[in-house]
Amino acid sequence: MLKLYNTLTKEKEVFEPIDKENNLVRIYSCGLTVYNYAHIGNMRTYIFMDLLRKVLKYDGYKLKHCMNITDVGHLTSDADEGEDKMAKSAREQHKSVYEIAKMYTEAYQADFKKLNIEDTEVLAKATDHIKEMEEYVKEIIANGYAYETSKGAYFDTSKLPKYGRYLTNNNADELKDGARIEVDPEKKNPKDFALWIKAPAEHIMKWDSFMGLCYPGWHIECSAMSRKYLGEQFDIHTGGVDHIPIHHENEIAQSIGATGCIPAKTWMHVEFLQINGGKMSKSLHNVYTITDLEKEGIEALAYRYFTFSAHYRTKLNFTWDSIKAAQVALNRLREATKQHKNGTAVADKAKIEEYTKRFEDAINDDINMPLVMAVVWDTAREKDKSKEYYDLLMKFDTILSLDLDKEEKQESYSDEINAILEERKQARANKDFTKSDELRDKLKELGYEVKDTRDGQILNKI
Repeated sequence: MLKLYNTLTKEKEVFEPIDKENNLVRIYSCGLTVYNYAHIGNMRTYIFMDLLRKVLKYDGYKLKHCMNITDVGHLTSDADEGEDKMAKSAREQHKSVYEIAKMYTEAYQADFKKLNIEDTEVLAKATDHIKEMEEYVKEIIANGYAYETSKGAYFDTSKLPKYGRYLTNNNADELKDGARIEVDPEKKNPKDFALWIKAPAEHIMKWDSFMGLCYPGWHIECSAMSRKYLGEQFDIHTGGVDHIPIHHENEIAQSIGATGCIPAKTWMHVEFLQINGGKMSKSLHNVYTITDLEKEGIEALAYRYFTFSAHYRTKLNFTWDSIKAAQVALNRLREATKQHKNGTAVADKAKIEEYTKRFEDAINDDINMPLVMAVVWDTAREKDKSKEYYDLLMKFDTILSLDLDKEEKQESYSDEINAILEERKQARANKDFTKSDELRDKLKELGYEVKDTRDGQILNKI
């Protein structure tokens, strides 16, 4: 029985699809704004999205899943201020906004492939759905939930007494404005947000519409595209916790204005990735990409493995030591899987049943990956090496997607370094800590610092 935490109700609920007859689950996920490379914090959210898909499929559901690509620029903050991100990136790189969108779309898709994140059934580009957005805005206006100013059409938040508090306990007065337009003194309420914006002459991305040359507000694309592909009400909406207070609250408001209902039954949000215990920030030079990890000898799937160490609703702290430990652990897990593949023992049937039940209980308990990995490691560590344990691990890997049958990644150290590491490993196994310390000092002389973890020795260049 699958249970999922619902941000809308603040409870863990038994999941049942709206379309029970066809056993079909309809999902919408907020995708990337393609003005720059996606960072590893973004990727934590999409790894979870992929896990959700694979858990649902493991449980026998069919999927119709839509993810958007925001290739219409929005401003540098969620407030009504700043420069259009797409236009800024295009100017800085001497490219058109469409070239920027294409380049970074291809980049994130390459990262998805490295992370074994499978394609959604529908990938919807904002620029392909301008007409659907326009019609959605016209419906909101016709229903009396929006008004026009000299700068565009705004959602009238005073029409919704609960505005800003569907997913949070926010006071609407504390919310930031969310749009793609400078603050408009003609707004009726400070928190009214832009739906449709009249484009100034210098604005690059604009389309002919019922209000002249315009471009869409930030939030409208998700509402219009989710309805087109999934209907007025669908099962699950996913995103990062940063979407909760503005973007998703505004999606709900728009949907009520157009259709009278909240679009998704279940809302799921992934917590922030922290860097060295703090915020990821360009000013701190700690915004890392999958390519940055690869340059340090860390494969993308080691990052996927790393994200499994915390529940998706809790913060996860990234350090270089922790990601290197994840690479070591993934290598060991693959080696253990390989040993079972080549094993000749007969597995204990009771243990197979026990591990299967524990695994399924963990994935169905709000996708509890730390518990899942405990089961995976218990299976991998079975002393009797058996093809049946290998088959079970590979069944688990339909969700984990860690390529557990892949050959272990070999570290690119010199023969001398590898020999010292092996000698030190043996010294520690023999509890000869004096020898171990001597070898640590020798590695230091050669330019390496060694750290001991539960998953083995980790080298860092000094």
